[in-house]
Amino acid sequence: MDVVIAGGHGKIALHLERLLSARGDRVRGLIRNPDHAGDLEAAGAEAVVCDMEAEDDLTPFVEGAEAVVFAAGAGAGSGPERKKTVDLGGAVKLIETGVPRYLMVSAVGAHDPSAGSEQMRPYLEAKAEADRRLAESGLDYTIVRPGRLTDDPARGRVQLSTNPQTYGEIPRADVAAVLAECLLDSETVGRTFVVVGGETPITEALAALR
Repeated sequence: MDVVIAGGHGKIALHLERLLSARGDRVRGLIRNPDHAGDLEAAGAEAVVCDMEAEDDLTPFVEGAEAVVFAAGAGAGSGPERKKTVDLGGAVKLIETGVPRYLMVSAVGAHDPSAGSEQMRPYLEAKAEADRRLAESGLDYTIVRPGRLTDDPARGRVQLSTNPQTYGEIPRADVAAVLAECLLDSETVGRTFVVVGGETPITEALAALR
């Protein structure tokens, strides 16, 4: 499979690049900073320099892709405006490329941004609108809403839930593993779910959502 990952230097993205390249997929990561190219190459991915905020059309950067993964984000400490231009704007620009399979890395709480803290609300609002736009796009989408992210080693065991009020921690490496399996599992198309740490192997947890 030919997969493009937006936010290619993020921690989840780097884990995902390693997984996909190891199984023989072609992986490209969109990065803003060319200095990060070496990290992507070490993960088995091709680095594509692309400033999603500056570009009006991302189509040339995803040419030939069978699937895209939106794993970009403005990051901690960024203001509300960058949440709109990256977490929402970048996601929408990727939708507009028309690549048929689209995985969104969203967030727990995106179902009800008004319940979030004042600090978190702009981020959750951007995520909620991006999720809505994707769900209405007609693309083969999957929206994955991770709980609180950690850098713990992968466990390969998770809890997946369609209850948006499911909370918990999850290693970034396990989020990446869930995304990798979703790309192979057509039954996840059209699904939105929360993923947190649990005791169920990933393939079994995905099967239980059907």
